[in-house]
Amino acid sequence: MFDVVIVGGGPVGLYLAALLLQEGVSVRVLEQRHQRENHSRAIGIHPPALNALDSVGVAAAMVGAGVQIRSGTAVSHGRTVGSMSFATVSDSFPFVLSLPQFMTESVLERRVHDLDASALRRGTRVMEVTDDGGLVTVALAAPEEDGSGSQITARLLVAADGARSLMRSLLDIPVLSKSYPDHYVMGDFAADCDHSEEAVLYLETGGIVESFPLPGKVRRWVVRMGSPAHGLDAGELSRLVYQRTGVRPDPATNTMLSAFTPRSTTACRLVAGRAVLIGDAAHEISPIGGQGMNLGWLDAAELAPIICASLSGSQVGWRLQDYAVRRSRAAVLARRQAEVNMSLGRPLAPAFLGLRNLAMGAVAGLPAANRLVARRFTMQ
Repeated sequence: MFDVVIVGGGPVGLYLAALLLQEGVSVRVLEQRHQRENHSRAIGIHPPALNALDSVGVAAAMVGAGVQIRSGTAVSHGRTVGSMSFATVSDSFPFVLSLPQFMTESVLERRVHDLDASALRRGTRVMEVTDDGGLVTVALAAPEEDGSGSQITARLLVAADGARSLMRSLLDIPVLSKSYPDHYVMGDFAADCDHSEEAVLYLETGGIVESFPLPGKVRRWVVRMGSPAHGLDAGELSRLVYQRTGVRPDPATNTMLSAFTPRSTTACRLVAGRAVLIGDAAHEISPIGGQGMNLGWLDAAELAPIICASLSGSQVGWRLQDYAVRRSRAAVLARRQAEVNMSLGRPLAPAFLGLRNLAMGAVAGLPAANRLVARRFTMQ
């Protein structure tokens, strides 16, 4: 029997495990994947999340491996509309860190392994959850090698298994979903010789193109589309980027290609008996703006002390309910920011695009407004 079983060994589940393990809590992390996916996926880590990650001793390693984005520039028709500096957003981490998710997970997994080499159990699929009011029992699928299933019992269960959470279904927690009229395709390409460590937003008539630096002299390009872009290849994405920006990524250097249509999903409750939802299992946020993974880490940072208090015998029912209210509010704010980000990237007629660019340039030119926007963008 364990104190806590965490379902989901992604960045949020691993971070929560590290937080609890360093407090002496016995933890088992159940991850369905047999091995980590070597795709960049989520890349942006904001200052509040870096502060949280520092509490388990991994922020320095991540900063050392990533790219520090200290500013962003908006460009339209080859002219600079405005710039935004992150210099004032944090004393400790005055930047947005760009780091591929598989590298983030690798650092967190090493930390968990250092704290308890047996804590993470891969290739494990949960089939059923039973909560008797005192303990939670998780039934696991039978491993192929011996054909016999197993059970794990814990005092608490945390579901950190992502936006399409199986645990949420097993716990009979309904969700509210919202779709958007936005479609994107993104890809990672080698940067040219003028590789810069700033983010660039190209505000063009056909829709926004976003460009972010990654480690290893790589840049991610994200293009807003008018319809779903599944099936687009690297050459077609390169041509789209060139048509709107004048920059042509080399298709031969493409290492990741993905098309997506953003949506938001909110669980109707975050606490169910002795189980708690965190991260995308609790609230899926549009990836535009890079808030989802960060939001999950902040969930875990707030939840960990409540879990420790409950295991020591304290009555935490009211604290859990308060936690659920606060984290739901944080998710609403993140969703609204993502919706603003998406609205700024939608196609506009030339006249309206020019007016919007003038307004954005005026705001960027006011130091106080610039600082405020930078703080909002970095989840503060």
